[in-house]
Amino acid sequence: MTARLLGGVALVALLACGGCGKDQPSETAATGKTAPRTALEEESGPSDIVTVDVDQDANPAAGATPMAQRVAVLGVLNKRNGATREVTLKPGQAARIGDAVIHLRACEQTAPWEPDHYTGAFVQLDVKQYDAKWHRVFSGWLYKERPSLNVVLNPIYDVWPKICAMTFPAGGPDTVAIGNESGEARSSAKKSAPADGDSTPATPTEPSNADDSNAR
Repeated sequence: MTARLLGGVALVALLACGGCGKDQPSETAATGKTAPRTALEEESGPSDIVTVDVDQDANPAAGATPMAQRVAVLGVLNKRNGATREVTLKPGQAARIGDAVIHLRACEQTAPWEPDHYTGAFVQLDVKQYDAKWHRVFSGWLYKERPSLNVVLNPIYDVWPKICAMTFPAGGPDTVAIGNESGEARSSAKKSAPADGDSTPATPTEPSNADDSNAR
């Protein structure tokens, strides 16, 4: 009798939960709270993402030296013996010193008209380790003026940029005149001569002694 009663209760519970799990928010087993819906699950309108083609030959810094023609000088330190070396590379080249291979991917420096000057190089360092295999121990930008922004964490080798030889146009594309201390804009342009028919105001002169005597 008891078994039949329990079976009937279980059957009623199953029938009552026939719609469970359909269009119902999920619940976490640990807390029993409803899991929040994410933004990706919400229905969104038309996407505002537009894909465009970029001219690969375009130089974003018009007038600057193309990346392939720049020359970087990197310093390399062997911490075991304190020996320091310099390597000169172009982007895409690599140099091997002992058990280290230094790859230069890019180098850059800020333009002369920028307020802060930085000399940076994108360097990748491969080191042959105890297992006789090459391991990439560093990949990223290094800066001469701010070495703390990125550090080569290797117990044997250290690398830092010293020079990135490149040229810039005479002025930036948005170069404007800079005001002096009095607030007036400085300009290297010469003042234009007065047009024909314009009279140049005469320089005032001191009154003569004769005029002074007449006045008296």
